[in-house]
Amino acid sequence: MKIAVYGRQFNDEAALPFIQQVFDSLSLHSVDVYVHHQLNNYLSGKINTGIYNVLNDGDQIKGVIDAFITLGGDGTLLDMVSVIRDSGVPVIGINFGRLGFLASVNKSDIASAIHAVVNKQYTLDGRGLLSVESELNILGMDNFALNDITIHKRDDSAMITTSMFLDGEFLNSYWGDGIIIATATGSTAYSLSCGGPIIFPESNSIVVTPVAPHNLNVRPIILPDSSILSFEVESRNSNYILSCDSKTEIIDKPMRFKVQKANFELNLIRLNNESYLSTLRNKLLWGLDARNY
Repeated sequence: MKIAVYGRQFNDEAALPFIQQVFDSLSLHSVDVYVHHQLNNYLSGKINTGIYNVLNDGDQIKGVIDAFITLGGDGTLLDMVSVIRDSGVPVIGINFGRLGFLASVNKSDIASAIHAVVNKQYTLDGRGLLSVESELNILGMDNFALNDITIHKRDDSAMITTSMFLDGEFLNSYWGDGIIIATATGSTAYSLSCGGPIIFPESNSIVVTPVAPHNLNVRPIILPDSSILSFEVESRNSNYILSCDSKTEIIDKPMRFKVQKANFELNLIRLNNESYLSTLRNKLLWGLDARNY
């Protein structure tokens, strides 16, 4: 079995003992370990990793790598999507961050999680993505998002007007800081913080959530993920921001965007002791009452 490990540079070296535990746990199993070059550069001389292969940009992973492990928070796993792309290689995240909806494995469960992955004691949870297209192909090949696509004003600019078309028919114009087009996976991220609903991954839906709307009768709207959405943006200032998860571009000219479901899914590894409901309860503290403690 071939397992690849991905992570970004850590500002806090307190993570190093847990990274060491990851490599120690992998060494107990008969697996070939691959380390993404970004993590390899950071780890050089810091811990005892044993022998592994370095995974560089452009290396073949489909049919080579059996599973990816990410070290960090949800942002790290979102970055990982640009490496996995449409290869279908499953991924599991070990949470070194705070909330961790996607990177759901706690640091205290590293050994048991790696044992489960190596022995294939898991199911695959297919998650849909969104893609965005524009006349100038602004984001190039990285035009997809697992969580959300956002159109947002600059910090120092006035509000923007975003006109939205659903399958070619005008739906509404949003005056405010911007809008979020979120997948079911991303419904618990930025969209939730702006008042959007939680959507189960199996619901085949997306949600459009306005950010600080000036027209107060506008509310989030849930749409089938088969919808094709188009957007036109007007701004008093010369530019605004388009984001796909952590990938961001500044737009400085009038442009029309088309957002639709991407033509591939991401396979999240769901351990047998986990479920989407248990993740919601644990991360959002549902069922807990401070008056009982």
